Amino acid sequence: MSKLEELKRRKQAAEDGGGADRTRKQREAGKLLARERLDVLLDPGTFVETGKLVRHQCRDFGMDAQVVDGDGVITGYGAIDGRTVYVFAQDFTVFGGSLSAANARKICQLMDLALKSGAPIIGLNDSGGARIQEGVLSLGGYADIFLRNTLASGVVPQISAIMGPCAGGAVYSPAITDFVFMVDNTSYMFVTGPDVIKTVTHEDVSKETLGGPMTHNSVSGVGHFLEATDEDCLLRIRALLSYLPSNNQDEAPRRPTTDPWDREVMELDTLVPEDPSQPYDIKRVIRAVVDDGEFLEVHAHFAGNIVVGFAHLDGKPVGIVANQPAVLAGCLDINSSVKAARFVRFCDAFHIPIVTFVDVPGFLPGTDQEFGGIIRHGAKLLYAYAEAVVPKITLITRKAYGGAYCVMGSKQVRTDINLAWPSAEIAVMGPEGAVNIIYRRELQDAEDAATVRAAKTSEFRERFANPFVAAEHGFLDDVIEPRHTRRDIVRALRALQNKADHTPPKRHGNIPL
Repeated sequence: MSKLEELKRRKQAAEDGGGADRTRKQREAGKLLARERLDVLLDPGTFVETGKLVRHQCRDFGMDAQVVDGDGVITGYGAIDGRTVYVFAQDFTVFGGSLSAANARKICQLMDLALKSGAPIIGLNDSGGARIQEGVLSLGGYADIFLRNTLASGVVPQISAIMGPCAGGAVYSPAITDFVFMVDNTSYMFVTGPDVIKTVTHEDVSKETLGGPMTHNSVSGVGHFLEATDEDCLLRIRALLSYLPSNNQDEAPRRPTTDPWDREVMELDTLVPEDPSQPYDIKRVIRAVVDDGEFLEVHAHFAGNIVVGFAHLDGKPVGIVANQPAVLAGCLDINSSVKAARFVRFCDAFHIPIVTFVDVPGFLPGTDQEFGGIIRHGAKLLYAYAEAVVPKITLITRKAYGGAYCVMGSKQVRTDINLAWPSAEIAVMGPEGAVNIIYRRELQDAEDAATVRAAKTSEFRERFANPFVAAEHGFLDDVIEPRHTRRDIVRALRALQNKADHTPPKRHGNIPL
């Protein structure tokens, strides 16, 4: 056989993967093959494979007789909407997609190229974990990847898709990346599996309950997106990248829109209920304000009392952070603080302006929150906003009470433009609680305490809990009609497009982790 014929044979063998039987099992599990996933993810005809002829070098445990070109991971680069991305896809049909020293080197070389090129890194994970036959070499391969994940953090976007098993040390690479996608019914992640847990703690738990997609999207917060199928997952990755720059030096791509920048939104004038205790859906506000009503929510199933995600305003991507009055009255708690803080830091790392919608009555009270460290976790959100140097615009729609006012993009944490609707209430606490403290003795002595309380509450709301007091002190730049929200936010974004802000010289801060 000539060398040219051998080359063709080996490349074809690499494309055939683990053979017909394992291919059939992958399809029966409802999963696409690794190469099919790349076909869906990337622009047609753009994928260029690297390391196609790599083979493992293990000669123990009979592995010298089990050699497959590519060694269970496909690496290379291609394009999404014409922009270069670097991608690796683990092939479960070859050695269960297990990580060897050889394919770890392939992944590391790919990540190094992505950093040099300033392009996003996408990992399609479908692996049984470290290749046991290689021992510490496979573990070292994981550590090599973790290091590159850390070095790439904040330099290029990193996206992980869990499209099958991801267990043990393998879970820490996705955990370091910016966004984690999971596929319903086929993906799971955990550090220790159900069998180990049963042996050690005697707990009987299924893979789905322990580390399934809904567990990580709604309980642990590890997952950011939950998709029904492989195809849905890959298309959503493409959609996410349309909001992101290729690296921390580039601008995010602008999208043409026919939505007038100064469009009035009449429904906002009556959206907030007159009764301050009544909820409403903040997503209605977001979709009414952003371009074409399109909002890509992140972490949709986790900590629903705060909403984060991406949208376009005036054709440019922005990050949205918003309290959700329809869940826990919009109170901040441990999970919502961490969720929002991480999102704010991502936006700041990649120069994506942050637009904040505030309706927050305070931090969620209770021993669970205090014992769980709400002070420390709430401080993460405060730190993230104060540290961020991207354009920051805050709009208070209704309540902004106590420390939560400070945390949610207040003027005092270097927010550039602060706006409020006339319905905004800004105070140390709600009028009812304030009256009960300030006028406690008077209420105790009153013959008709209810009437006195109502009068004092109305007086307090008029004198203190309104946006005009804050505006008079310069804590708000303007009080606006709700219908003009889109126009005024776009104006602010245009004014801030060349903003340059800095933090004092230092290695890095010490965020309260």
